[in-house]
Amino acid sequence: MSNPRNIGTIVGRLANDPKVFENKDGSKKVLFTIFADRNYTNAQNQRDSDAVPVEAFVRAQTQGLGPYSNIHKGDLVAVGYTLRMDRYAKNGEQVFDLKVVSEDITFLEPRSVTQARLNERVQAAEAQNAAVKQAQAVPVAAAAPAIAHASAVQDEQLPFG
Repeated sequence: MSNPRNIGTIVGRLANDPKVFENKDGSKKVLFTIFADRNYTNAQNQRDSDAVPVEAFVRAQTQGLGPYSNIHKGDLVAVGYTLRMDRYAKNGEQVFDLKVVSEDITFLEPRSVTQARLNERVQAAEAQNAAVKQAQAVPVAAAAPAIAHASAVQDEQLPFG
């Protein structure tokens, strides 16, 4: 980190699994959102949180995604960041876009906790897929007798019988 005044840390939980985009040069851009709690409570004595979008860049020489391959929805992390102002023209107007760029990431929960959460998500998704398959199989079986009944009506009009 070259500028000691342009740094900070966000502590929070990941809103979703990270999205990965591969660049032409082989490097990767990782996008994720962290829900960071505010340091005060509202009138209902609840603590609000802010969704902070974060970008991370992984060099082409790095195998996989580096530490970002181990983060998943719900994980508690601390992200060291710098702020970057992107400036570009859009529809003839100058656009200034402030970005939070991850410099490093620290995992604040044991791997066993994060793996257990990931396994629960996988099992829930498999159960949901099984329920959908079962629900799709039932209407097909119910439709078969209706088709057979319609063909029986046509059989009554045949000359032999």
